[in-house]
Amino acid sequence: METIYWVVGIGAVVAGFVQGLSGFAFGMVAMSFWAWTLEPRLAAALAVFGALTGQIVAAVSVRRGFDVRTLAPFVLGGLLGIPLGVALLPRLDMVWFKTLLGALLVLWCPTMLMARRLPRIRSGGRVADGVVGLAGGVMGGIGGFTGTLPTLWCTLRGYEKDQQRAVIQNFNLSMLLVTMATYLGTGMVTRDMLPFFAIVAPAMLVPTLLGTRLYIGLSDVAFRQIVLGLLTASGVALLASSLPQLVARHL
Repeated sequence: METIYWVVGIGAVVAGFVQGLSGFAFGMVAMSFWAWTLEPRLAAALAVFGALTGQIVAAVSVRRGFDVRTLAPFVLGGLLGIPLGVALLPRLDMVWFKTLLGALLVLWCPTMLMARRLPRIRSGGRVADGVVGLAGGVMGGIGGFTGTLPTLWCTLRGYEKDQQRAVIQNFNLSMLLVTMATYLGTGMVTRDMLPFFAIVAPAMLVPTLLGTRLYIGLSDVAFRQIVLGLLTASGVALLASSLPQLVARHL
């Protein structure tokens, strides 16, 4: 049991720093530690709780404002997606989910990272933003992965650093608040999870603040490189945890 507590604490430390630096990815990074030892419902609850705590810290320490017209489609779509994700969680094959998501990130993000000029998506408008928000809400309900696809989308949109941070930070905060409330309302969070919550919150606090301090000094190019690099690393971690399980199923 002590080993599990250490794994939870170390995962929270690393994920907190990454979230403070990039504005997202707590769930993705934490799951690369927790998916090996925690059962899916506990891992999902901790990921949402940790991500929400980090977003609250970031909202206080890194204030970037927001444009309501830009943010609204993401949030409205996300609110529709959260109940779908929560409903899917007990029925979802998490191994296949992690494999497919990991493969997408590993294939697409390095391509964007190595491209001299990133493609810019100008079409689709607010409807496309809403669809991406919907996908982010679904993934948030599944396990706190709210920011993954919207972050990738904002990069393709060509948003500059502070504009992207503002969209993702405010989108994540609103989605995670609703997701956590839904988890509590549906009984997904149980009393035996509370000791793990008590580990995650203090473990991630200082690393999150350190990450936010480093973010302020980043250029737009460096920020884009870090974001795409983190998404790639998250994809590798997801594949590393899921592929052995898929292989074992067929042996």
